[in-house]
Amino acid sequence: MASAPALPWARARLHVVTGKGGTGKTTVAAALALALAAGGKRVLLVEVEGRQGISQTFDVAPLATIEVRIAHASGGGEVLGLSVDAKAALLEYLQIFYKLGRAGGVLERFGAIDFATTIAPGVRDVLLIGKVYEANRRRRDGRRSNPVEGEMVYDAIVLDAPPTGRVVRFLSVNEEVAGLAKMGPIHSQAASITEMLRNGQSIVHVVTLLEDMPVQETVDAIAALETAGLPVGAVVINQVREPVLPARELKAAAKGSIDRDAVRLGLEGARLKVTDTLVDGLALEARDHAQRVALEAEQLTVVEALGLPTFRLPSLSDGVDAAAVRELADLLTEQGMVP
Repeated sequence: MASAPALPWARARLHVVTGKGGTGKTTVAAALALALAAGGKRVLLVEVEGRQGISQTFDVAPLATIEVRIAHASGGGEVLGLSVDAKAALLEYLQIFYKLGRAGGVLERFGAIDFATTIAPGVRDVLLIGKVYEANRRRRDGRRSNPVEGEMVYDAIVLDAPPTGRVVRFLSVNEEVAGLAKMGPIHSQAASITEMLRNGQSIVHVVTLLEDMPVQETVDAIAALETAGLPVGAVVINQVREPVLPARELKAAAKGSIDRDAVRLGLEGARLKVTDTLVDGLALEARDHAQRVALEAEQLTVVEALGLPTFRLPSLSDGVDAAAVRELADLLTEQGMVP
């Protein structure tokens, strides 16, 4: 595993977390935010899909379109949460750049805001990531500028991004808009967002499971991100389950030749009632377990062949809650994902 100083995101401020649906990217994003906030830092955790996954993970009230504290981190740090809504972002955008005031409300009543955020190509994604851009450059004195260490409102931002199938388009849409709008505030903001994503301030982490489809989507997404010139950071393997049998027994179980007499003796030693049905059932479960371990080992080889820093998080039998997220945050720190 790579050591912290060698990690390409050691100085990154924006950590984009993506992954195939069902891999637990929101959980990983939450754990990363807590890990980054340790030691008295202030971190913003942002979601853009409107699923309220962050609030469910931390067991807090649904996030609003304003930043609110959702967790305390070790050493006096804190994590704030934000759910970016395209409609609210557009109204704010119109007020900032065009001073529409009440006219913005009129446009909303006539459906123009809904049209712009659902029909106009790329506008919705520009508005969503534009809020992240604004938070990234906000200074403690209220002004906005390029990030300067020690002066910014947030030490880091973690974005719970769209899934791997959409993330490249989501992160690249600003280039499309900048190309369409040759001048004015839309062009300027889109170009600035593109610069933020490519100048070393940002990094994209991919969450996967050791299963065929998530790993293949991870491989495809990383290739697409690299082709688009977007910086790729770590692969986080989530829900890792350690083998429950030694290697020798795993090999026998995979072949269906596990020693049934040994199983029977073990059950009897535990003072359990032993039947042929019980022994056969355990042998079948052992075979399924051995096959899963072999499949996961194959998928791990594929992930490691990507040549990226790789981190592992365990499967949590009791589910994910705020306490579990803290446990995962500690593991990410221990493994060196957080400099």
